Amino acid sequence: MSVPTASLGLMPSRPAPARPAYACVECGWTAVKWVGRCGECQAWGTVAEAGAATAGPRTTAVTPPRGAAQPIAEVSLENARAVPTGVPELDRVLGGGLVPGAVILLAGEPGVGKSTLLLEAAATFARGASGAAGEAATESAGDAAGRGATTGLLGNEATGAARSVLYVTGEESAGQVRLRAERVDALAPTLLLAAETDLATVLGHVEAANPDLLIVDSVQTVASVEVEGVAGGVSQVREVAGALIAVAKRRGMPVLLVGHVTKDGSVAGPRTLEHLVDVVCQFEGDRHSRLRLLRASKNRYGATDEVGCFELTEAGIVGLSDPSGLFVTHLGAGVPGSCVTITAEGKRPLAVEIQALVTGTSQKNPRRTAYGVETGRLSQIVAVLQRHVRLPLQAEDVYVSTVGGARAAEPATDLAVALAIASGYTDSAVQPGTIAFGEVGLTGDIRAVVGIDRRLLEAARLGFSLALVPPGTAESKAAATARRQGLQTVEVRHLSEAIAASRQAAR
Repeated sequence: MSVPTASLGLMPSRPAPARPAYACVECGWTAVKWVGRCGECQAWGTVAEAGAATAGPRTTAVTPPRGAAQPIAEVSLENARAVPTGVPELDRVLGGGLVPGAVILLAGEPGVGKSTLLLEAAATFARGASGAAGEAATESAGDAAGRGATTGLLGNEATGAARSVLYVTGEESAGQVRLRAERVDALAPTLLLAAETDLATVLGHVEAANPDLLIVDSVQTVASVEVEGVAGGVSQVREVAGALIAVAKRRGMPVLLVGHVTKDGSVAGPRTLEHLVDVVCQFEGDRHSRLRLLRASKNRYGATDEVGCFELTEAGIVGLSDPSGLFVTHLGAGVPGSCVTITAEGKRPLAVEIQALVTGTSQKNPRRTAYGVETGRLSQIVAVLQRHVRLPLQAEDVYVSTVGGARAAEPATDLAVALAIASGYTDSAVQPGTIAFGEVGLTGDIRAVVGIDRRLLEAARLGFSLALVPPGTAESKAAATARRQGLQTVEVRHLSEAIAASRQAAR
């Protein structure tokens, strides 16, 4: 005989209240209580409440699909073809242009020129990629995944008709953007401008204008009233990005988002933002240099080893199809303390002039100063010159710099740095038209570098006559092609051989 629980003076058991769950916004690690540091990625302050935990597993309802799955070979490609923007350097990095429904995140430091670049691209895209601009864009994307795409969903790009672009600014007023547009000649009739920071209002503008391209500058300034937190916070950025991505996929409309960066140069906001978007680009450049580089760290529609080169001018940002002229000043005449090398920015070879100044010092510890070159590499090369070439640099200040603000951080530039220092110390110029690339080891040997074929062909195209290269290079097909164009290749196995070869050629 069962006895009621109430008759025994006991209360009926109740289910335990659901305990709140916490998750890391960076890696997704979960915990039953809040902690200050993530147990998975070890990041501080990234654990936030993710909602109430359920007692058991949830059951997901089955929804009938809208259409049956089809063989992959029968899937249409019309909705995945890239459309050129009319800016060849931008199309080069994107993989041929803008893909319908793609969401692109462009990040960079303040004042580097992100807004100016996107404003010019928006105006060019709005006018239609016709004429010479369209041909240049198509040619620049010849090796990309979108090659041969002349038709798509983004307006009438085949006929060069105008397309509508909605530019939403949350950092500036509409008048400020208009002034910049006048300065860079970006006043296109179908380029629409709205200064909004509310997500719902931005989506309303999209529904009303029905644009072919949406640009939001920036994603950290837009907020939703339905989500707690200030604009730029983790929850707000995730909500805004999710809503914009959803509308982009639903309408087949490409979206360009401008993102802020942190002190270390990474994209601000939750790490999931970079996982959600299709393309992540970094716009880099020194404030004191005219050069701007556009790189893709993630690209679902193309390669990530392409680099777009731009020049910052008073009239805006101009794409550079051949930027080597910015970094070379003494190609025709030999100057003491100068040597030219070829660096590789992705797949793109760039000629960079390295200059060195060697002067006596009265200090106990001589200075080793580098601009555009890693200081650690400079100290190592100076030590190798002292030990294996017998250059008495222990009482000399050594200053090394690149021309035009270029960066020569890869090991392939070691030989050019060493030759520039030796030339500056002896006050004897390297023969005009000489170029050098190779890694210098601690024993003074010259080692092979990657991309040697592209470097040789670029040196021949620029008109160099002598190339000092690592062993095993002179017999390559690229070297044979370069010799037919007037470039002589000389293999050097040791740093002393390279210095002797440059001096012998100078005589």
